[in-house]
Amino acid sequence: MKREHQNRAVNYGLRSIGATMRHHLLLTLGVALAIAGAVITGLLPPLILEKAVNLLSAGEMFPFSLALAYFGLLFVAGLLESCKQALLTVFGQKITRELRHELCQKLTLLPAGVLSMQDAGAVSSRFVSDVDTVENLFDDGVVSMIADLVQVVSIFVILFSRNRGLSLLLLVVLPLVFWYTRHVQKRTLRAQVDNRRALANVTGLIPETIRNIRTIHNSGSASWMRTRYGRYVGDSYRAIEQTNFFDAIYSPIILLTNAVVVGIVMLLSASGNPEIQSFFGMQVGTAVAVISYISQIFTPLENIGMEIQTIQSALAGLTRINEFLGQEETWKKVPGTGRAALSATDVPAVAVQDVTFGYNSEETVLRNFSLTVRPGETVTLTGRTGAGKSTLFRLLLGLYRPDAGQIRIFGQEAAGIPDNEKRALFGYVEQNFRMVPGTVLDQITLFDDGITREMAEEAAKTAELDAVIRQLPKGYDTPCREGLFSQGQWQLLSIARAIAASPRILLLDEITANLDAATEETVLKAIKNAAGGRTVLSISHRLSASLGGRQIALAPEAGESS
Repeated sequence: MKREHQNRAVNYGLRSIGATMRHHLLLTLGVALAIAGAVITGLLPPLILEKAVNLLSAGEMFPFSLALAYFGLLFVAGLLESCKQALLTVFGQKITRELRHELCQKLTLLPAGVLSMQDAGAVSSRFVSDVDTVENLFDDGVVSMIADLVQVVSIFVILFSRNRGLSLLLLVVLPLVFWYTRHVQKRTLRAQVDNRRALANVTGLIPETIRNIRTIHNSGSASWMRTRYGRYVGDSYRAIEQTNFFDAIYSPIILLTNAVVVGIVMLLSASGNPEIQSFFGMQVGTAVAVISYISQIFTPLENIGMEIQTIQSALAGLTRINEFLGQEETWKKVPGTGRAALSATDVPAVAVQDVTFGYNSEETVLRNFSLTVRPGETVTLTGRTGAGKSTLFRLLLGLYRPDAGQIRIFGQEAAGIPDNEKRALFGYVEQNFRMVPGTVLDQITLFDDGITREMAEEAAKTAELDAVIRQLPKGYDTPCREGLFSQGQWQLLSIARAIAASPRILLLDEITANLDAATEETVLKAIKNAAGGRTVLSISHRLSASLGGRQIALAPEAGESS
């Protein structure tokens, strides 16, 4: 199953690469040319140096053009390497832009019920950390690994043409070097993860200690907290020591291996044995070039090890992105429930039939609950905390499906109502106002093109907030910020937002819980204006006396019927 997910992720990654390559042909060509140019120009200087040393050792004149070509190639190689890294970064950013665009499109297509059952942090991590790992896939992953592999193979081919014995020796040494590199990288990564985990524990312990400092002193737990803190700090130090240890031993061992290989080749090259000479014999200039190439071949091997790690992380990120993009964009339709016209008047506004629901298998919030609300009727839900009042609202809004039973809004299954039609059907006023970036007008319209300025102003008038808004420096176009309105005015703005699209059903969730008596009276007056001609369901003991209508008392796992 894991391999299947990874294959799908790879396929999606390849599609994203293909789409980016098609849309940015010049950038793709530039990346390819920069990679090829950097590899080729990096291989040529040792060959020029070989020729120059052979000329000098033969007593011939050293041409100035050869020196100019050597230093010119070094400059061009460095320039192309910089261009390669810059273009790869841009290419990776194009890929991540494509991924985030796809994720945003998917986000707008997913029903609220699907999103409500997911952790907000897990969803946002798809857009941030997972996409960033995919960007690293191209900056320090697949493309870079291909370039390093090409460089290793090219160096090996050149060395084989210059010294077959050295090539055979490298065939034995390089796999061992690569194994050692991967071993060190894995241990270093594990130590870094342990360090981050320990630091997270320390970071979490500090605010916990400050928040409970009196309890800690009163209970005599200070020494225990110090011991706990010291343990986490010690874990961090030990992890850092491991990281430093592996960093310290890696380079010396690689340099020692490089020196040993060069020393063995030089000794065998100087041997008087004709058979050994046929494998390891070479000119002085060739020896200089060989030493240069041997030094170059270890760096790509180290890079490849890190690039494999980057690719593995990116595959995990791609798998998570693929899982998000693979979610169903609509609730599955229940057989036999066709779509009813929401404007129907001969059916109940709300019909809850034998509904059972729990957020998990061990906790049932509603059991066999039934409720019928006629169009234009006002119903107030009462009951202690945990009775399922807010849960019922979420079920009516289609954010969750009931475990058993049916919920219909004007004859249509609640969970089957498209999200883009819900605002014209439901007006939802919460206990606290949730501000969005933008102007006061944007707070009411929520950037909905279907709600005109006139409709927003009319909603504000109904909520008795229009006069307050017009006194602002720019009226409805005033940028909205904290402190612009009083607590009661924020609630009035919430009512204006709820009724701006002229919904048929108004849901009021403890909207006066945090208000003083004077402010509550103002909000209740606005609610009476907003409730006219609408079906109203409220959660409040105090609203019942003001709005009238029926009261339904909910008890945990109890059934109520009208």
